[in-house]
Amino acid sequence: MISEVLEIKNLSVSIDSPGGTVQAVRDVSLTLHKGEVLAIVGESGCGKSILCRSVMKLLPRHARIVQGSIVADGADITQYSERDMVKLRGKLFSMIFQDPMTALDPTMTIGAQIAEAVLAHHKKLPKEEVYRRVIELMELVGIRQPRERYRLYPYNFSGGMRQRSILAMALAGSPKILLADEPTTALDVTIQAQILNLLRDIQTKLGTATILVSHDLSVVARAADRVAIMYAGKIVETGTAEEIYYDPRHPYTWGLLQALPSLSRGRRELRAIPGMPPSLVDPPPGDAFACRNEYALAIDYEQAPPMFRISDTHYAATWLLDPRAPKIRRPAGGERNV
Repeated sequence: MISEVLEIKNLSVSIDSPGGTVQAVRDVSLTLHKGEVLAIVGESGCGKSILCRSVMKLLPRHARIVQGSIVADGADITQYSERDMVKLRGKLFSMIFQDPMTALDPTMTIGAQIAEAVLAHHKKLPKEEVYRRVIELMELVGIRQPRERYRLYPYNFSGGMRQRSILAMALAGSPKILLADEPTTALDVTIQAQILNLLRDIQTKLGTATILVSHDLSVVARAADRVAIMYAGKIVETGTAEEIYYDPRHPYTWGLLQALPSLSRGRRELRAIPGMPPSLVDPPPGDAFACRNEYALAIDYEQAPPMFRISDTHYAATWLLDPRAPKIRRPAGGERNV
């Protein structure tokens, strides 16, 4: 039986703003198993990053956990103090932030910055051992000629090399859980593929459980074991990568897949989901996606759908899965009772 290293139950996070209280994360439940890659996918502003920051307790000053629980490695950390969380960050879980171009200190060498991360977890480690560990980490993340590049500065590195350096720092404490928040942002397509392959290699070598955050389904296709689709602060569909890509059931997932460039070849324009996401200061009643959903039913505007079970691993929150729902023709073609 695969053990769970992270379990999030009914988590809600709010952010106080001048315009009102933003319900950034709404009643989210997720599990992460040992050694797997779970991708969380959705449009910008849907709550993906706030969800990850909630796990690390690195929320903005005006944000707070309203309800729910976070159980990491068997311990409920929901009420942990900052002092308690400092002991866990880097060792139990670590995070890769979005922009590799600004995440490194331009005044310090790459080696010194990775060494600083190593010393944060092993304060009494001899200088020679720190150097050896830094070289080992640089090799692990695919930085060639690490001894020569140890003394180089971030400006000497490309975007992909900087991201590898950040990954080395994140792995310095040998964490059980790695949170990768848009790790391929600002990188070209070729480098994106290299970084995703690297994340998968590290997961295989170290057994690290990874949450991979992205707004692009095509980006996570090569790396994820399971995928959770997030919209307006809620998880609307979860399943194995194969189930999400080849048997999607939520109209929002259909829209994300239809917007992939690979499905728009020969067209003058990329397909897009019409409309805009709703304000999370005052979320609409019912299904938040209803106003953008061409398949919306009357009940979608009145009552939020529950998570319908499709298989042991596949669930979706859409009234189209109710036995009473009408048959529809899905965008991928082929009529079926979803």
